[in-house]
Amino acid sequence: MESRLKLLFPAEKIHLTVDRLAHEIMRDYADKAPILIGILKGSCIFLLDLIRALKMSVEIDFIGAESYGDGNVSSGNVRITKDIDANIENRDVLIVEDIVDTGLTVYVIIKHLKARNPASLKLCALIDKHIHKKLPVKIDYPGFSVKEGFLVGYGLDYNEKYRHLPEIYIMEEG
Repeated sequence: MESRLKLLFPAEKIHLTVDRLAHEIMRDYADKAPILIGILKGSCIFLLDLIRALKMSVEIDFIGAESYGDGNVSSGNVRITKDIDANIENRDVLIVEDIVDTGLTVYVIIKHLKARNPASLKLCALIDKHIHKKLPVKIDYPGFSVKEGFLVGYGLDYNEKYRHLPEIYIMEEG
């Protein structure tokens, strides 16, 4: 598949959005010590930048889930590939995701984590691709809103490529 990349969000705009999200999170968790759970692999860069922008103590953990395989369209099946290590019972949990597309992956992860009885469970997503949602997933801390296009860069990938880019691009076939 030959493709070209069209810039969607430059690095500075991403940085400003991460700072805005950090301020919202600090406001809401001012008297708490939340655990941030990043969804592997795409959220890693966003999660690390978010942690650096937060001026508060947080713990982190990771959960892995897969729904795309080798393509650019969700398979419709989600499987947990790596579970969290932390005990989240009676803890404030903030899931950190790079992009919510169909909502299926996040829906499965939320259901999985709720079974562990956290005190609270919220979702922060850098990108809300709201037009494609198949399941009602509430994003408590949304970054960007995007209608369509396959996105790469800043942790987002296509077959493990393009994660390293500091900007976010729409990948166009061509």
